Amino acid sequence: MPECPGQTGLPLDIAQGYHDSPIDSDPISAMSDLPRLELRQLRYFAAVAEEMHFGRAAARLHMTQPPLSQTIAALEELLGTPLFQRTKRSVALTPAGAALLPEAQRLLQQAAALPDLVRRAASGASGLLSLSFISSADYSILPPLLQRFRAHYPQVQIELREATTDVQLEDLLQGKIDAGLLLPPLPEKAAALLEVRPVLSEPLIAALPEGAVSKRGPVSLKSLRELPLIIFPRRIAPAFHDTILSCFRDAGVTPHIGQEAIQMQTIVGLVSAGMGMALVPQSVSNLKRPGVDYRRLSDAAPAIQTSLAWRRDSSSSVLRALLELLDDPA
Repeated sequence: MPECPGQTGLPLDIAQGYHDSPIDSDPISAMSDLPRLELRQLRYFAAVAEEMHFGRAAARLHMTQPPLSQTIAALEELLGTPLFQRTKRSVALTPAGAALLPEAQRLLQQAAALPDLVRRAASGASGLLSLSFISSADYSILPPLLQRFRAHYPQVQIELREATTDVQLEDLLQGKIDAGLLLPPLPEKAAALLEVRPVLSEPLIAALPEGAVSKRGPVSLKSLRELPLIIFPRRIAPAFHDTILSCFRDAGVTPHIGQEAIQMQTIVGLVSAGMGMALVPQSVSNLKRPGVDYRRLSDAAPAIQTSLAWRRDSSSSVLRALLELLDDPA
């Protein structure tokens, strides 16, 4: 059966998933021969149905009319029902043809979009990115990173999960997420399987109940020694926990741990309630709460790193696009 130049007769069985939305016509949807249907046949049928004239449809398809008529006749035989009412002067759709037309147009549009869809998926321009983040990243690196990524890759669906570092590491090792913004360093088991890239370094500052110190400006840890310390549990982020305690140790202060909490919002909320003080990454000062006074430390303040971690064996093109974006400082 002739085929017009540039047209591809792809078997419709590449689109078996479309059968979940069958055409509302029993003579068509019930055909056991439906897998033999070709996109070329649907293209010819749609051209005739849209032009309502075999001659104009043939010209549009850059072919002669006899092979077009033969293709339509073969399609009607395959489906077991006429699709057109023909007279010498006019062509009209039968009820079966009218039911088939929107479905045929939908399939043809989806088939035409497949090459671009595949190219975009291969380049990372479309798909799904599953990204976890620690709560402090929400006040620093996460918003601008998402804004840049969305501007470059608007077709990518982003699935965000707020999680502590220990939960993120488990999810990464199990392949539940593509990447995570977390606190390094990694435990030995995770370090063997994951790649890590620093994305932010910032000093620790003090979050104090309002009125805890009267003077303005930076504060020393010795001046805060009477305030209970609110801190992350060591099991959640051991390096971060130890860094905070080492600050007090270096300042010659033994802190009294009053509360433990696993989210920065909770820690700051407890400070707001007057339950104690906390040492937090500087970006957390973007979280404004009544009753909280953020102060720089006069003591040497260590830098806290936030890093992006991902599986070393990941083949995700969307993850690759994210990493390339991080490489670009613009």
